[in-house]
Amino acid sequence: MNNSRSLLCVCFCAGLLGALANSSVTWLAAKLGLPQWCGVDLVPQWTAAWIYPRLLWGGLWGLVFFMTVGSPRSRTQWVRKGLWVSVLLSAWQLFYIYPNRTAFGVLGLGLGTLTPLFILFYNLIWGGFTGFFARAFWGRNR
Repeated sequence: MNNSRSLLCVCFCAGLLGALANSSVTWLAAKLGLPQWCGVDLVPQWTAAWIYPRLLWGGLWGLVFFMTVGSPRSRTQWVRKGLWVSVLLSAWQLFYIYPNRTAFGVLGLGLGTLTPLFILFYNLIWGGFTGFFARAFWGRNR
């Protein structure tokens, strides 16, 4: 298989695992009551209907991450690049998804004033794990 296609698959899988880490932290934080304590109404239930779309979207955003490491010359600082892509993901969620696909408005402020900080934090987890797993799966000798 071509190296680019192999890396594309690695990035998708890393994005999926990043989404699993993101979802786990989101669910655990809600279980501990952290968002509610801060006045944010982000209380997911760990169900297949909640987790499966998140995993799929995490993998698709992993393909966006691939654009940052796809060229052999750009295969450095994988975690940092994952964090930058997660900022783009947060902007997409806060400025497109919330106002256009939900009733929570721009920045998801209908869920609480600190919602953007929680979204950014959760997505930074996705980016860090995605960069870490992509680097780990790809290896150093390629």
